[in-house]
Amino acid sequence: MLQIDLLGSVSVSEYEKSIALPASRKTRALIAFLAIETGPHTRSALCDMFWEIPDDPRASLRWSLSKLRTVLNSDGHERLLADRQSVHLELKDAAVDYLSVREAIRNPAGGIDDLIKAWDMSGSELLEDCELSNQADFMIWLGQQRNELSRMRFEIAKRVALADQLSTTDRDRWAERWLNEAPFDYEAAENAVASKRAIGMEAQAVQLTADLQRSFREAGLPTPGFSRESLSAPGPAPTVGLAMKAAAPRQSIRFVQAKDRTSIAWASVGGRDNPPLIKAANWLNHLELDWEAPIWSPLFRELAKSFHLVRYDERGCGLSDWEVPEIDFESFVDDLKLVADASGLETFPLLGISQGAAVSIEFAARYPERVSKLILFGGYPCGWRHTAKEEEVREREAVMVLTETGWGRDNPVYRHMFSQTFMPDATVDELAWFDEFQRLTTSPENAVRFLEAFSTLDVRHSLAKVKCPTLVVHSQRDQRIPLAVGVNMASQIPHARFLSVNSNNHLLLGRELASTQFVREVADFLLD
Repeated sequence: MLQIDLLGSVSVSEYEKSIALPASRKTRALIAFLAIETGPHTRSALCDMFWEIPDDPRASLRWSLSKLRTVLNSDGHERLLADRQSVHLELKDAAVDYLSVREAIRNPAGGIDDLIKAWDMSGSELLEDCELSNQADFMIWLGQQRNELSRMRFEIAKRVALADQLSTTDRDRWAERWLNEAPFDYEAAENAVASKRAIGMEAQAVQLTADLQRSFREAGLPTPGFSRESLSAPGPAPTVGLAMKAAAPRQSIRFVQAKDRTSIAWASVGGRDNPPLIKAANWLNHLELDWEAPIWSPLFRELAKSFHLVRYDERGCGLSDWEVPEIDFESFVDDLKLVADASGLETFPLLGISQGAAVSIEFAARYPERVSKLILFGGYPCGWRHTAKEEEVREREAVMVLTETGWGRDNPVYRHMFSQTFMPDATVDELAWFDEFQRLTTSPENAVRFLEAFSTLDVRHSLAKVKCPTLVVHSQRDQRIPLAVGVNMASQIPHARFLSVNSNNHLLLGRELASTQFVREVADFLLD
């Protein structure tokens, strides 16, 4: 039997003997795509997914297929079937580890042993050495498959943890794995506590209950309904709107003056002995109100546990001066350097969100000796004035007029233009919170100045100058900045790693699984 392994590095073996693969990353990625997406594929579709137009895609595809025939066809088995129109990988006598994991979950007759084997098999990242950062369609597909793998591991851990045939000790171990895969899943949290009680670990159950209630509160979520009220850790009462508001972590807020006398508010939180992390400012931040935000709070609270986190409010908003002479891209970059200098950090990782990503890119390009790692979420390298068609220009300029006239009014309809594109999946309470947050964050005049500054920024020339390890993350169905923008941006940063998360939102909500994944990926990337 032919064995195709896609979890971890791509490999192919027959009768347990490894078969040498082509060095071409695209050819190995093509194996994976044909193995997972069973059925015929047109040559034109494969060309579009794997090759750029200037590279003569059809000739490149022919070359890759010729190499793959020597790998996949053996002992009279013609597995790679190709004619002038289509390509098909026949897997009747071949096994694919990723598909085996999926089959273990889907098979109703399968047992616990099959699920445990699938869990062990799925511990590595899918296609870890086959990312094609310059091929947007392939990266979107790969992101979807990796998200599916995360979902499958969650499902495996849950089913094994709830299996009656395991010992209580084994169920407790799997309960921990289930909770690790889904730290904000209510059923996983309640099962983890119950499993501790079942093996007589009452003290650990009490501690876990307190830890879980704290983490849920800090994420702005209702605490799980544990069965023993006596084990519940004390916490704040539910509030109207967002369910819970935990006390903000203790932070030190200071001010530094820019060369144009603008006062910039910045804050640090987390132990000074922790590894540093600076987050570049972006519009709609507020050093104090962020701790209650359904969007920022879970991320900042989690990062503050492991890092010495430095944040600041952009000029013109939050606790920084609102009446400022300049709100433009150069000022944004200068202010980032000002805060970095004031913090005393010489070298640090840098996190940029939305338009803060462009600021971070420019800073990393100008000061490569200072940025050790770069994380970009929901970013874009140039504003719409550089790429928009005439109709879009008129539409966006009309929005700017409406913003200036309606931003400060009690009726939130004008601010809804932003909140519903930033977070289309937000609840009524979350939208109401965000509408009010926008009004408290900046003035109508500054809101328009920010929109104009964002429309003209352009760091495309700086992408290739970024030298540090870079992680680019983007929501798959971002309605404000399309996924393809993030993919294209990542493709132009040398050796950047791209990751998509399964969300419709430009700003992730803390209750989303995508938010949990983002926090985990950022921590793993920074601590690696």
